[in-house]
Amino acid sequence: MAKSVKDNKVAELYDRMELKNLVDTFSVLADQKNTEAQKWLFTEDAVVDSYLGDQKVTSLVGRENIGNAFGSYLALFDIVYHINGQQTVKIEGNTAKGVAYCQVVLIGNENGKKMMTTQGVYYDDEYVKQDGKWLIKHRTSHFTWRTQQEYK
Repeated sequence: MAKSVKDNKVAELYDRMELKNLVDTFSVLADQKNTEAQKWLFTEDAVVDSYLGDQKVTSLVGRENIGNAFGSYLALFDIVYHINGQQTVKIEGNTAKGVAYCQVVLIGNENGKKMMTTQGVYYDDEYVKQDGKWLIKHRTSHFTWRTQQEYK
């Protein structure tokens, strides 16, 4: 039996909520520095590319490599804080593409001073639903601006 238009819209709303939850959970786990749990938000063969402006600075391939790299990076900071904003997604069956915006605050020691770095980031994401669960298949992180000041 074919789904009704209403059933399709309800299913799409549910998928949108699940995708927003995926992006928000990624940020919460980063703030908690729980990269062991965070890596399971990615497919086994996931790719994460990161850009500072127009320059590609890293390309990580595979869930384990992503988790290890995120863990090493977050260990550099005492405090990690993500504030997620708008997200748009286009869902096509068991795949989706989306853009999510985030402000990231990192506080840690640098050259003997406690420094606070604030960054504007947006993520171009490709998602896939596996076993009924949405995962990140490819994330391109665009770090578009940053400020830094001493934290007192």
